[in-house]
Amino acid sequence: MNTRSKFSVAAILVLVVSNHAQSAKRPNVVLIVSDDQTYTDFGFMGNKDVLTPNIDWLAARSARYVNGYVPSSVCRPSLVSMLTGLYPHQHGVYFNHPPPGFRRLTRSPDIGKAEFDALREKAASLIRSVPTLPRRLAASGYRCFQTGKYWEGHWRNAGFTEGMTTAEPSPGAKNGNKTLANGDVVAHGNGDHGLSIGRETMHPIYDFIDDCEDTPFFVWYAPFLPHTPHDSPEKYYDLYRDQAGIPKHRIPYYAAVSQFDDTVGDLMNFVEAKGLTGDTIFVFVVDNGWEPDPKRFRSATKEWDHTKRSKRAPFDYGLRTPILIRWDGATKSATHPELVSSIDILPTILAAAGLPRGQTDFAGESLWGSATGEATLDPDRAVFGGIYPGDATSLGHPERDVAHRWIRKGSLKLITTHKHGRDKSWGDYLENDALFDVVDDPDESHNLISDAKFAGKLKDLRRQLNEWWSPEVD
Repeated sequence: MNTRSKFSVAAILVLVVSNHAQSAKRPNVVLIVSDDQTYTDFGFMGNKDVLTPNIDWLAARSARYVNGYVPSSVCRPSLVSMLTGLYPHQHGVYFNHPPPGFRRLTRSPDIGKAEFDALREKAASLIRSVPTLPRRLAASGYRCFQTGKYWEGHWRNAGFTEGMTTAEPSPGAKNGNKTLANGDVVAHGNGDHGLSIGRETMHPIYDFIDDCEDTPFFVWYAPFLPHTPHDSPEKYYDLYRDQAGIPKHRIPYYAAVSQFDDTVGDLMNFVEAKGLTGDTIFVFVVDNGWEPDPKRFRSATKEWDHTKRSKRAPFDYGLRTPILIRWDGATKSATHPELVSSIDILPTILAAAGLPRGQTDFAGESLWGSATGEATLDPDRAVFGGIYPGDATSLGHPERDVAHRWIRKGSLKLITTHKHGRDKSWGDYLENDALFDVVDDPDESHNLISDAKFAGKLKDLRRQLNEWWSPEVD
């Protein structure tokens, strides 16, 4: 599927037809993206141990979609799906690292900064031909500010009008730099200077909002939290030390969750203090799940690694996320149990801002009608996704790398396994296809694939999954 040529035409159309002289002021948009947090690890999602008072406060005032999913359980493809409203096999960024892969990019003595940057730029250029959310908003008069986690090179590549990430190393940065085998220092690729947001400062966002004055703005707030390294200030560790029932391996992660929660509160408080709450849409989502594994301690970094059922895996602990939408005076505080996807965020924001979807055939659906209480969601909707290795073997060929595809409809979730001629699938998460009832079996431990009672539903799920995307025929 050649998406680049298709969407480059659509991008031009969007820019041409957009009206910069809108008479009514558009709502501001603040998109908050948590980085590596399991869907269960919020107070409002039922966790009694982790402290997330600010996000819980946001949830109480939001339309709450508690059965949300991201298409892929690793950060880069998940984030690009939010930016584009497309699945990874459509937008082409189905990996974290382009060929020849992260290890060879960073440990080959013959690869210096110039070649490293050139190889990464080949992948970062993919998003330039897609009509992204910031590109669409900017065409309608928005100022769009990128901060935090962002893998697509310079902030301009995705259509932001301003930003923090430039694809160059940052002197003295705590995160975002990488030293190559030959000694050259490069931008790691996941956000460089932008990763200071939240962990070190919030002022770039505050200065941006102050400078916007009456111009509508879009803020991409995707801090490097609660992602590792779990090195939060001691006051966050103190929230959990000596608390009965909280195991030692969860304390660093919970501390990072609470640090992130504080920054969300600070951001909302700043918007309120500016008198902009009634003009601002807040959207919250997680890029992928993460949970610490007490059996996987990394001695080199002195941190616990994630469980094999969370990040990178085809299971719900890596794929599920709550999605929150708040616009005071417009949205209704309510819990929506229907299945939704992070690819719905782009069309939802466009609808809320009164902007057309344009000519692009987006896979996502607008949630705006349900968020305002004016429409209901389809209880029979299916959601989809794919799991890929972190390193791509080639660009433009997701069918060569896909390890799993999955579909959830109702309580049933089918995961297909693609070994590409090897004895084992990538990651060794599943040996073969699996079917789970994720309502009765949220840990996905009881495979129903051979249960005759589910034969009819299994056949229907396979058909719908192949209609969504069949890599064998691409």
